[in-house]
Order: sequence, then structure tokens, then C-alpha cells
Amino acid sequence: MGHAVSYRSGLARIAVAGVVWGSIPLLSRQVDTSALVIVFWRVALAFAAATIILLLRRRLSDVRRLTPRRLLGLSAMGVVLALNWVLFFSALQLTSVAVAVLLTYTGPVLVTALSPLVTREPFDARALAPLGFALAGTVVIVGPAGLALSGGTHLLGAALAFASAFTYSIGVVVAKRLLEGIPVPVYMAGETLVASVVLLPAMLLLPGPSTAVEWGSLATLGVVHTTGTGLLFLTGLRAVRADHAAILTYAEPVAAVLFAAAFLAEPLTLPTVAGGAMVVLGGVLVARMEPTPGIGAPVPVMEAHDV
Repeated sequence: MGHAVSYRSGLARIAVAGVVWGSIPLLSRQVDTSALVIVFWRVALAFAAATIILLLRRRLSDVRRLTPRRLLGLSAMGVVLALNWVLFFSALQLTSVAVAVLLTYTGPVLVTALSPLVTREPFDARALAPLGFALAGTVVIVGPAGLALSGGTHLLGAALAFASAFTYSIGVVVAKRLLEGIPVPVYMAGETLVASVVLLPAMLLLPGPSTAVEWGSLATLGVVHTTGTGLLFLTGLRAVRADHAAILTYAEPVAAVLFAAAFLAEPLTLPTVAGGAMVVLGGVLVARMEPTPGIGAPVPVMEAHDV
């Protein structure tokens, strides 16, 4: 028999997933091909890994128990996932990492606004302060120089990054609802299968990866950064409020800066350190929040059923 995922355990899982996601720009820059192809292999490899998990745990029968309505919702989320990642990786290719990351991370702001409408979670005004710290910290990290847009290509990249933020917010709040009745590995397998099918034409028509480094980067993106962290994030999301979860994902831009310093020899400046501290402060404030009457936490989920 499994054990329930506590609220703080759920927050910790989401924060760990955010830290790992911070290395995504490093890996994506190792693959010299279209964003459509990168995302196809990411979701296809994630689907394979999620299916193996279902086979090892003998949970394939859970797929047959899904109602037509949940299958339709899961299919829609696969399309949203494919669109979200194509937009984000395209933004990374057209503009700076700083611009892409900052505009993409307006997503948690949208999650906070949409959650009461979609998930029926009461608005939690306490989330505004940590959300403000996290967003402001990200702005400080990027700085005015990082936000400079020179030419139409950069403007297009910025627009795609903001569109990615919108699809991200839709994905989080709708996933919150769907996960109430779908085991996490089933959700992961179904979502990535649909995304793979949507992107299959791009893989067949466009040049693909050709070197060991490219294949290794794609395998890591699929297995570690999608299936592994996806299981962490989704099981955490089932146990916590969607807006609180979104704020914790600001760990990603902080981790991205640290990874860049460690592996790309990019210096850690005073604004970077100060902005990172603001993001961490926002995360600490969320982690210290306790569910209160009228702003309750979701019912704890039995982990054995999920993973």
C-alpha cells in the first residue's frame, strides 16, 4: 500500500523538477536541427520511457479504464504540450536565452490568474508576494542588456516565448483537473504519445540529429528532463495548489544561470546573485505556506497509484 504525498513533499518534487529543467537550454544548444524535430524526439523518447514504466508496474490496464472524456482531454493536452515546447525551443533559437526564459516565465503569473477559473481552487492572495519576488528576481537576473531585442528575428523569438508562457499556463491548470482521475504514468504516456503523433510529419520531412552528442542530448531531454522530471512534477502537482506549484518552477531560471556559470563559463554577477536570492525567497515563502480554511490543499494522493 502506498503513502500519501504530503503538501511539502509535493512542493519539493516541483522544485527539484524546476532545477533539472534549468539545464534544458544547455542541451538544446547541442542539437543543430529544427525545434519541431527536437521536440518530436523529446516526446517520443519520453513516451517510450513512460510505457516501460507502465509495463514494469503492470499498469497498462489503467489505460483501458479511461473514459472517452478523459481520453479526449488527454489528447488535447498532448497537442498543447507539443505546441508549448515547439514555441519555447523556437524562441531559444531566435532570441537570447535570457529573453526566452523571462517571457516564458510570465506563465506562472497567468497560472495564478487562471487557477480559480479552471481548477476551482479559491484565489490565494498570499501567493502574490512570492510570485512578485520570483518574477522580479528573474527580471534582475536577465537585466536590461539581456532584454535587448535587435531586429525582427529577436522580436519574433520574444513573441514565441510569450506564446509559450500562455500554453504553459493552460497546460498546468488543465493538467491539475485531469490528474484527479488519471494515474500520472498513464497521463505521461498518453500526453507524449499524442504529441509524438502530432510532430511525426516534421520528423519525417526535416533533417534530424546525426551525431552521438545530438542523440545523447535528445535522449537526456526525453528520459530525464521529460519522463523523470515529469513524474516528479505531476505527482507534486496532484498534491499542491496549481498557483503554488507554478511559483516553485521559478527554480528553473535560477538553475539555468548556475548551469551556464558552471558549464559555459558565464560569470555570476551581483545582479545575478541578487535576482537568484529573490527567486529563492519567493520559493521559501511558498514552502512555508500552510493550507488555511477556505484555501485548502488538495486531498493527498496515494503514491502507489501514481508511480
